[in-house]
Amino acid sequence: MIAAVTVGVTGAVTPAQAVEEQTPLTDFVNPFIGTQDDGNTYPGASVPFGMVQFSPDNGHNVGYDYGNDRIRGFSLVHLSGVGCGLGGLLPVLPTTGVPSATTYQDYALGYSHDDEEAEPGYYRVGLQAPAGTIQAELTATAHTAVQRYSFPETAEATVLINASQALNSVESSTVRIVDARTVETAITSRGFCQDTQPFTVYARTTFDRDILASGTWSGDSVAAGSDAAEGQRVGAYVTFDARDDSDVEAVTALSYVDPAGARANQDAETATFDEARLDATSQWEERLAAVQVPTGDAADARVFYSALYRSFLAPNTGTDVDGRYRGWDGAVHLAEGFTYYQNFSLWDTYRTQQQLLYLLAPGESRDMAISVVTAGEQLGWLPRWGYGPVETNVMTGDPGTAFLVSAWNQGLLTGYEERAYAVLSHNADNTPDTSSVANGRAGNPVYLTDGYVPHEPSENGRPGDYDLHHGASATLEYALSDALLSTMASALGHHEDAERYAARGENYRSIFDETTGSFRARDRSGFFIGDPDPAQATGFHEGTAVQYQWLVQQDVPGLMELLGGRAETGKRLDEFFAFDRLQADPEGTARDVWVNGTYSYYGQHTYNPNNEPDLHAPYLYQWTGQPWKTTDVVRAALTLFTDGPTGVTGNDDLGTMSAWYVLSAMGVYPIVPGSDVWGLSTPAFESVDIALDAEWFGQESLSLRAPGLTDDNRYIQSVTASSGLGAVDRSYLSGEELISAGTLTVEVGRTPSPWATDDGSAPGALVSTDASPVRLHARLAPPHTAVEAGGTAAMSVDVQVQGRGDVSGSIRVEGSAEVAAVVDEVAWTLSPTGSPISTRVPVTVAVRPGVVAGTYPITVHVSEDSGTSVEVETTVTVADTSWLSTHFDNVGIGDARQGNADFDGQGHYLLRDALAEQGFVQGAAGVVPDTSSVFVVPAVESGAPDNVLANGQRLEVPDAFRRSTSVQLVGATGNGDPHAGGTMTLGFDDGTSAESRVELSDWCTASPADGNVTVATTGQRGRGSEDPQGVGCGIYASASVSVPDGTVLQSITLPDDPRMHVFTVAFDTPTPITPVLSSTVSSEAPVQDEKVTITVTSTPSDADGELVLSTVEGGSGVAGMSAAAVSGEVAREPLVDGAADFTVTATADEARYRVEFVPIDATRFSPASLPGEIVVQARDDAQPGNPGDGSAGAGGDAPGESVEQPGDDNGPGHSDDGSADTAGDVLGAAAGTGSLPSTGGQPPLALLAIALILLGTGVVLRRRARHRSASRS
Repeated sequence: MIAAVTVGVTGAVTPAQAVEEQTPLTDFVNPFIGTQDDGNTYPGASVPFGMVQFSPDNGHNVGYDYGNDRIRGFSLVHLSGVGCGLGGLLPVLPTTGVPSATTYQDYALGYSHDDEEAEPGYYRVGLQAPAGTIQAELTATAHTAVQRYSFPETAEATVLINASQALNSVESSTVRIVDARTVETAITSRGFCQDTQPFTVYARTTFDRDILASGTWSGDSVAAGSDAAEGQRVGAYVTFDARDDSDVEAVTALSYVDPAGARANQDAETATFDEARLDATSQWEERLAAVQVPTGDAADARVFYSALYRSFLAPNTGTDVDGRYRGWDGAVHLAEGFTYYQNFSLWDTYRTQQQLLYLLAPGESRDMAISVVTAGEQLGWLPRWGYGPVETNVMTGDPGTAFLVSAWNQGLLTGYEERAYAVLSHNADNTPDTSSVANGRAGNPVYLTDGYVPHEPSENGRPGDYDLHHGASATLEYALSDALLSTMASALGHHEDAERYAARGENYRSIFDETTGSFRARDRSGFFIGDPDPAQATGFHEGTAVQYQWLVQQDVPGLMELLGGRAETGKRLDEFFAFDRLQADPEGTARDVWVNGTYSYYGQHTYNPNNEPDLHAPYLYQWTGQPWKTTDVVRAALTLFTDGPTGVTGNDDLGTMSAWYVLSAMGVYPIVPGSDVWGLSTPAFESVDIALDAEWFGQESLSLRAPGLTDDNRYIQSVTASSGLGAVDRSYLSGEELISAGTLTVEVGRTPSPWATDDGSAPGALVSTDASPVRLHARLAPPHTAVEAGGTAAMSVDVQVQGRGDVSGSIRVEGSAEVAAVVDEVAWTLSPTGSPISTRVPVTVAVRPGVVAGTYPITVHVSEDSGTSVEVETTVTVADTSWLSTHFDNVGIGDARQGNADFDGQGHYLLRDALAEQGFVQGAAGVVPDTSSVFVVPAVESGAPDNVLANGQRLEVPDAFRRSTSVQLVGATGNGDPHAGGTMTLGFDDGTSAESRVELSDWCTASPADGNVTVATTGQRGRGSEDPQGVGCGIYASASVSVPDGTVLQSITLPDDPRMHVFTVAFDTPTPITPVLSSTVSSEAPVQDEKVTITVTSTPSDADGELVLSTVEGGSGVAGMSAAAVSGEVAREPLVDGAADFTVTATADEARYRVEFVPIDATRFSPASLPGEIVVQARDDAQPGNPGDGSAGAGGDAPGESVEQPGDDNGPGHSDDGSADTAGDVLGAAAGTGSLPSTGGQPPLALLAIALILLGTGVVLRRRARHRSASRS
């Protein structure tokens, strides 16, 4: 029996004599361990893997926290160590008197830890009721909660049955008092961390004596004598006379199927309280006896057996006593040949608990694996985190594959192999559609072709976690699972699948950035994103790139190659574990350096034993030939588990952390999940005896001996198996070798030895492949370009290649007569070694003089010699941003260590390169995330003012923005604590105005102001000429302020609060219309000096603007033509009723004309060009006339001509067979000679709006289906 006040710390592990030879092992279990500081365990009663976990709820989000002092009720369902509220169904509470309050927060009763105790299968507490102390005792069977309440002498001994409050959301419930002793309830609940599908549980509570009085409540109303209630906040109370008999017993049965299931479960398992408690204790004693360790040091024994106890708490049977269960398809099924289990935290348990249960409970472990397969068949997708009969979508990656392949490798899926493989392969190769409740492998559409999961936090799926929110870690998880699945596919004869999955097992290389030496997230463009500091990197779920760098268990030799080899990997591990400090102070290092809080997932460069991603990392030393360091690290980590309420490191996650402790303390650990490979290390006890299921394993026991083990005498000198295996000179065993080892004798010494230090002492790669597809990506840097008419703009094309060996290719820019590349083609070469590498190739584009303001499309074609190619489409925009920059009076953005900015007046500043990495680029345009509002960041010289301190300045809004529908300030607050703001005034052209309060977040806040949107954040900030500080700062967009309908924006008056730094303004501008121009000419075959009228019409006819006629000399204006080839303007005419006429004179010399539309209001209409050119030339009388329509836009060719039309890849002047086409030189006709892209076009709304606000639009990446089949795995 453990009283609640038991507290201790695990000390040195030393052999000792048993305290008592026959002391029950349940006496060494402290259920209060982990109930404080978010271990999130529960102290209540259950049996191993039982459906019911009958435990007190005292106000913590997952049920019980040791620091709270009022109990709200004892409820039926608790999952040990989860991170969000879940379960807590049907809290019951004994009290005295007739209830007046109907919420358990209000009627909760006080208690003291001095009057509280717990042991496996039993819990007791004294509750301070109005009439005196009530002793509440709890125990459980597999399907029932058994309770005994000892009341003070009172005529109103009452039990409250709350059907509508729980630890997650209760959607509806019913309660019925069905007879003199029985109450039935049905509760529909949903949610775990986020929303889930709802499901209903059914309970039946029967008391051991007749109810004296009763009633129900609905909302705040209590109805005495009522026997039923239904709704969202209902419950019942029953009262007994406790003056002669103080004890009231009750049995509450649970079913996930229906009321009949609850009745059957109760009938089958009804027992007195003492009978049920005795049986529960017996079950736990049998489970704990599966592992025998010395109990002479009681504190060490309690830590070990308490961890072993928590390892048996879940998963939980979902099967009623009649074999029925509620499936993941919502239907009721009959489990035949197995017990159906539910509640799987697969992202956690696949790493440790699955393997421990295989050793200690193989029969139950088999049924659990079959249950996961069955759930996958019913849902249509492999489960990820299942609660009851629903998918919660909690956590990311593909944990179910590792779980099931481990089970298959262990022989647990015999007879189910192909069914399991069908579920696994479907999951691995597909993605759920929107009709499914599962998110599944949401990254597959990109991962299957390009080898990585894109990190796109703005994209969402079903409620829960979503792989695209954690693209980097999801890539590593997918690759691990694919490698594991390849081994199963190969063994089952699916050889093509096996090769494909094996190749995908190498995809961890797809996110390794050689420039930082770490894994990094990539976005949909394929390029690395986020802070290059691996401790600050984005895209990793509950961890950092430093901690995730070890999640390549399928190919540790390949990982070591990436990290620089065996020696360099060893150095990284030493830094990761702070090994030098650890040797001097193991416990202090574990507690003060490694651990920074249960939920301190980010910003760390060191080991985090609080969470799962790097649990296996101590065993990586076995690959570097330093297994003795595994011993030191593991023993330091074991000190984090203690005999008190804070004695679990992190959330226990359904036994995952506890199983880590048990396995590490025994000296065997599953170092490669899915492979049945067990790493060896020094056990924590001189002797460990594991009872094996002889029917399952053919062996009765596995023992480990470490004679002479002390804290100093701890390093392995040799390992010997009593079986035929004999001396073991490597650091691992296969599962078969481990089971048949008999007794493993571990000789220990005071200093490290050569044991298992050779190159072959650790496992090799799980799979290998020769596949190395060439993967090509490209982008523009920056993605948006601005240039003045008649000028040039230097652009850069980032080319990224993944593959092996030399890869060469070229870049070609396809533009127009207005904007074209100066050089036709640029070559590039890269030499990747398996991971993506990139180069930046400069490209210059020129804009001809006289080009009207607007947006002009270009396409950048990037190809490599084996045939893979990509296209990047963007636009070049011509205009001016000085309307804002003339107001700038502060320098907030600078360069690391240059001291050329001062945002806050104390020498700190935003880092230019880091902001650019996040898409906030000076001289470029951007989009406020998750909106259609766009902004331009004015280009300024380094060290020049780049923002305005809000001091009531009036900003005149340029014409391009005046029809915006909303406005947002883009900037941040200096010393805002945590934000600052004031009144912003919008002025309109009719003389009216509107005021709104706007706020901007403090630049280094962790919690943006309400309505603020994060535009760009970085993990560091500059500080003078010193190294950057590790302080995350950024730029935000204020809440959107709407422009009233029917008004035209004229001015913005900033708030009067100089703490606000405004870098730019974002506008939501309506999409302008791009007119379509067509033309006709008055004379089909003009003679010398004849006046020819060119009529240009616009669709729509109300386009408001001018038409500009320009001449073009020497060539057709195809892409690649230099700007110098374009001459000046000839004439301008306003559009009247959608048409305008130009008159030109025909001469013997060919004249080429272009026509462009210049809008008067660029917010309504976009610039546009007449497709192609108009050629006018006087007829040579020596040649026959060629009558015909000379309109370049009419769509018909003059007789005898071959005019290039859109989609004609042969180019002008060539026939379909590639020969010269002299018909194109026919004289005497005014005919179209080509078709060019129109200026303006119709890109997506936000990108077109960027065009209007003066600096380039967004970039669209389009991959062509021209990849050679040989380049795909």
